[in-house]
Amino acid sequence: MIIHPLRRATDRPAPVVAARPTVSLVIPVRDESPGLDQLLREVPGCVGEIVLVYHGPGPHPASPAPSSAAAPRIRRICPGVGSGGEAGEIIHEGLRVAVGEFVVLIDADGSMRPGEIPHYVHYLESGYDFVKGSRFIAGGDSPGYPLARRAGHRALLSVARLLYGQRLTDIWYGFCAFRRDFLRLLPLRPDGVEPGAWMVVHALHYGLRIAEVPSVELPRRFDTYRLRTLHDGWRILWVLLAERPRNGLARAVRTHRRRRAET
Repeated sequence: MIIHPLRRATDRPAPVVAARPTVSLVIPVRDESPGLDQLLREVPGCVGEIVLVYHGPGPHPASPAPSSAAAPRIRRICPGVGSGGEAGEIIHEGLRVAVGEFVVLIDADGSMRPGEIPHYVHYLESGYDFVKGSRFIAGGDSPGYPLARRAGHRALLSVARLLYGQRLTDIWYGFCAFRRDFLRLLPLRPDGVEPGAWMVVHALHYGLRIAEVPSVELPRRFDTYRLRTLHDGWRILWVLLAERPRNGLARAVRTHRRRRAET
């Protein structure tokens, strides 16, 4: 009979603990946002890094200085400054430097709540490829949303459903999260198309698994940028048409004929 010596606790193999994926938060900042420090304090602990992408004609600070000592690691980039970089190229550059497995995109105008980020990460960890916020499902809201913009948004949703065959409830909202591999599929958009809608369209184009989570859009507090409903709507419509799948128009025709037959 062979008697094995007693093993110390330190000799036992350490349990395998699955590391949580790193989350990168990308925030486009136009000039010097007065509420940036407050926004950074609201970032949840699941975020491993914050990438601040400065753009606009104004001066850019040498380094952001959040008052919270526990704030995640912050990276500051100023792509295109002094070289005529366009908005789409600048934001895309900010997404490319993110190192996290999951990438979250929000605005710096105070309309999006960083506290909602864990909900987006939960769906990515559950197997979805692209998670987007929706203001028009249960739990979401957008107080004071302009009537003209709401009507244009409904028209764009109808076009997206005809061309791509998916029933989304919000295509214009820029709060989204996705796996970093998705960035390889994104071409540069130098024409200033709303980045959130632009990425949603490409997610539809490539057939990614998309989830919508309720999100509350607050009134913009830190940005004086004027919304251009007609201008932005036409650009998003152009992207929807340009990126449609080959069978998109045929699907739209079949849907139209079926509805006529039903009526």
